[in-house]
Amino acid sequence: MTKNLNNKALILSYFTVGYNIVEGVVSIAAGIIANSIALVSFGIDSFIESFSGSVMIWRFRKHENLTEEQVEKMEQKAIKFVGYSFIILGLYVLYESGSKLYFQEKPDPSLLGIIIAALSLIIMPLLAYMKHSTGKKLNSRSLVADSKQTYICTIMTITLLIGLALNFFYGIWWADPAVGVIISLFLFKEGYSALKEKELCEC
Repeated sequence: MTKNLNNKALILSYFTVGYNIVEGVVSIAAGIIANSIALVSFGIDSFIESFSGSVMIWRFRKHENLTEEQVEKMEQKAIKFVGYSFIILGLYVLYESGSKLYFQEKPDPSLLGIIIAALSLIIMPLLAYMKHSTGKKLNSRSLVADSKQTYICTIMTITLLIGLALNFFYGIWWADPAVGVIISLFLFKEGYSALKEKELCEC
């Protein structure tokens, strides 16, 4: 049973890495073309999702060859990596969004960005649910933390869609960097939560 769950966790992690690399490349390209911080930050988040998924691959591929103590140490390291990835991205997005609002850098409407966000809104909630469910069954705090990052990606997608739609249909340019600020707050919250969990594990 445990072996099957570990294999499932590994497959979900491989899918996370593959999908988010593609999503990240397309989102950043679309963001650069439209001068959209919301799209660029969404793309960078996709790469951090890939990093997080890579940590999970590293963790679950070695599961059978590790003692319980070694697995616990890996869990703590993985949670720490996930937490810092949130905070680093949050700082970047907050800085860029604030700069664009202050200097009134207006992004162009992006239909491609809307399509990317709509596709992500279908895939991410299902992937997050499957990772969270598998992580709970395995009692894996790192996989549960990783699933929270995927949930955040879903929230970011909804926010991104609103901002892109307001700019595309109504020409409200400031909606794009404003979405970036909102996204950064979510990222800080989840980063803090993950790092706090890491400290509790060590206690």
